Amino acid sequence: MSDTLSNFIQARFGESVDVPERLERNVELIGLAAHRSHRAFTGETVSPALLRTLLAIAFSAPAKSDLQQSCVVQVNDRTVHERIAGLIPSMPWIADAPVLLVFCGDNRRIRRVCELRGTPFANDHLDSFLNAAVDTGLVVAGFIRAAQATGLGCCPLSAVRNHAAEIGEMLGLPDHVFPVVGMVAGYPAKERRITPRLPLDAFVHADRYDDGAFEAWIESYDARRHATLPLNPDRQRDPGRFGRADFYGWSEDKARQVAVSEREDFGAFVRSKGFRLD
Repeated sequence: MSDTLSNFIQARFGESVDVPERLERNVELIGLAAHRSHRAFTGETVSPALLRTLLAIAFSAPAKSDLQQSCVVQVNDRTVHERIAGLIPSMPWIADAPVLLVFCGDNRRIRRVCELRGTPFANDHLDSFLNAAVDTGLVVAGFIRAAQATGLGCCPLSAVRNHAAEIGEMLGLPDHVFPVVGMVAGYPAKERRITPRLPLDAFVHADRYDDGAFEAWIESYDARRHATLPLNPDRQRDPGRFGRADFYGWSEDKARQVAVSEREDFGAFVRSKGFRLD
């Protein structure tokens, strides 16, 4: 593949975009468009100076009203690293990753600022939780891009929320601090292919939400993704419940995935951390 922005967009969405010529070889934009998640790493360590630099860049992300409601726990203790990995046996590569981070929403800090200045915290409702979670998501995105720009590969881990209470205890998370996503990082052992996405029209709406072409989007995407990155037909989810599909595409796989409930206790965990979700 030629390293132009339009080619990476084509590979991702299966359609061309009229990219301005001056942007075709823009390194920053190509880095974003060419994103890949990595789960296999070389044995090379990531220097503390590099990691600190990347985290400084990540926490330069926008923050709602400058409230700065995010933080990260850098898991340096290999015993804790391995204990967290042991909670997620379906992802054995977590244990082998040189870097493990847990990015957290941090609504505690601003509450303590209110205590320090003798003012009430008058926003004890769902939006406070959401603001901290969104701020953290922006930091995570910044970390991924910064890491990739230095030759590192990353993979975010939503699975830390499957074990929020255990991981929260391991990491000493106090009230009003909650894990949003974990992150492994290291030097990639191999290059991964770009994962195709649904067509842009499924994401980009003009003036009003419109999914009138939903079935066409799914049908075309299933076919395109199967042609470029097919799922293993021998690894269909729960064939005892759903049977074996003759064609096992993305939509069938994801429909089966979300047919199984997970993280039902996360709301209770968040409430146990002092959040009101009204």
